[in-house]
Amino acid sequence: MTQNNQPNPTDMIVQFGHRALTLEDVVAVAKGAKAKLKNTGDYQTYIQKGALFIDSLLKEEGVVYGVTTGYGDSCTVTVGLDLVHELPLHLSRFHGCGLGEILSPVQARAVMACRLSSLAIGKSGVTYELLQRIETLLNLNIIPVIPEEGSVGASGDLTPLSYLAAVIVGERDVIYQGVRQPTADVYAKLNITPLKLRPKEGLALMNGTAVMTALACLAFDRGQYLCRLASRLTAMASLTLKGNSNHFDDILFAAKPHPGQNQIAAWIRSDLNHHEHPRNSDRLQDRYSIRCAPHIIGVMQDALPFMRQFIETELNSANDNPIVDAEGEHILHGGHFYGGHIAFVMDSMKNTVANIADLIDRQMALVMDPKFNNGLPANLSAATGARRSINHGFKAVQIGVSAWTAEALKNTMPASVFSRSTECHNQDKVSMGTIAARDCMRVLQLTEQVAAAALLAMTQGINLRISQDELCHSSLTPSVAKTLDQVKADFELLTEDRPLESVLRQTVDKIQAGVWEVCS
Repeated sequence: MTQNNQPNPTDMIVQFGHRALTLEDVVAVAKGAKAKLKNTGDYQTYIQKGALFIDSLLKEEGVVYGVTTGYGDSCTVTVGLDLVHELPLHLSRFHGCGLGEILSPVQARAVMACRLSSLAIGKSGVTYELLQRIETLLNLNIIPVIPEEGSVGASGDLTPLSYLAAVIVGERDVIYQGVRQPTADVYAKLNITPLKLRPKEGLALMNGTAVMTALACLAFDRGQYLCRLASRLTAMASLTLKGNSNHFDDILFAAKPHPGQNQIAAWIRSDLNHHEHPRNSDRLQDRYSIRCAPHIIGVMQDALPFMRQFIETELNSANDNPIVDAEGEHILHGGHFYGGHIAFVMDSMKNTVANIADLIDRQMALVMDPKFNNGLPANLSAATGARRSINHGFKAVQIGVSAWTAEALKNTMPASVFSRSTECHNQDKVSMGTIAARDCMRVLQLTEQVAAAALLAMTQGINLRISQDELCHSSLTPSVAKTLDQVKADFELLTEDRPLESVLRQTVDKIQAGVWEVCS
């Protein structure tokens, strides 16, 4: 499977309302797919029931949490009926204290998709008009400016989601047509009227796991691709090192039947065209970073199914508080805003991803070192004759790879174990799911940088083997040959030292776009 064979997201339409979304749906919307909200009369009536039930409860009993009371620890504070309609606005405003970098437009669109998915389930007491507004924002590509810091992951992603709520009422900033500008100016330009949030709608927008879930969907997509890419890189490293393809033999892997691990071995085996079983291999054992690659990459490949289950269950849940059961006429107070499942997935994923970075870093160390690379020049420099003494090939790139790997490994400390009691001890045990997700995104970025460096280095190594008549281009499998050709389109053989930053950045961008063909 290759990501570049997928449909162009901007040509896609993702349906919301009474259907389960996949994480691929979220990724598609994040990358520009249109959102289409279910618009049948029955569905609109179903959604409106929640808002109408809150209205009737307010009229009959006069007390509803978050409607006639303060929030969280302030739930005992009574709000007068004359102030009820101001409360959602105050909720969005006092949470406007996010700091740090802002989410990218892709990440922010994913957040909007996840929040729309949750509210469209119909258990949050919001109006159909609110769902339509999120749909409109997505389809006009009006993207809230959302700072990434400030959430402890329960009572959900309150602070970052307040920026979505603020945009809905016409406040704060958006990215529109690639430019950051005040929401009010964009609304005026497009003749959009800000919504006035009804009782419970501010809480429904902000109290939930949409930010961490959105990042988890994007992380899964990148992590899944990284498994395939690391398999291709391992095959290329084996070719560079004149390695032993017997390490990936199917009879060997049948003896330890982890399905994901076996899939990785199969991809590498196919790339190396290993089909014959040795009776007794004359070359015994490559180093662990080659021989054990399926066992390392395979941990993540085997974890992907449970990670998908956790992420997609969260995606298709009503995860705010309280839950509004309009059909049975119940207001149910609970803790569905708690992001423990996403926190666990993100803490787990960053561990498996960082291990892949470490694997590739060790492969890089082998191919650079003439003591271990079976006859290649030091640092894979292609300089010859007297020029060898002043050329250094991939020496600094390999140092960079070590730096990126070290930072990735440093970030594997699980965020979920750092719960802090906050908000006057109402939120006394929290998930830290959004911090875990942000950590995971950083580990992915660093690992993709490591992979980009390895793509260039292994391409150089294989081409050096070809130039030394130790390997023939025609003997390469079509899959490896295609990757080589793709890389060579951007990267000329490194004979004389030159800055590689630009091509490294370009290669990282292509990895993140899923451009490289990485499966047989």
